[in-house]
Amino acid sequence: QVRPVESGGGLVQAGGSLRLSCVVSRSAFSILTMGWHRQAPGKQRELVASVTSSGNTRYADSVKGLFTISRDNAKNTVYLQMNSLKPEDTAAYYCNTPQSSIRWGQGTQVTVSS
Repeated sequence: QVRPVESGGGLVQAGGSLRLSCVVSRSAFSILTMGWHRQAPGKQRELVASVTSSGNTRYADSVKGLFTISRDNAKNTVYLQMNSLKPEDTAAYYCNTPQSSIRWGQGTQVTVSS
């Protein structure tokens, strides 16, 4: 089963921005609702944003107005634009459906320094 491939993480100062990308190489990508999840050390994985096949989006309250999820179905790719990053955004970020119905990828680490 194909795993998503996440990229774009890194080390950034508080207030900075990052753009994450995730490629999902499967033919049904365009009909899937996709999401970005994150897991900080010692915490449970949480869903922070999702986007439907038609582009409707939902966000966790903690990132609303700061993060933007989008997708390009022609490229089987989902993006997460993260602005005004805070140290509490530090986590490994993963893409998956909101129900976690596909295999997890390696994730991409985001570290925000104060």
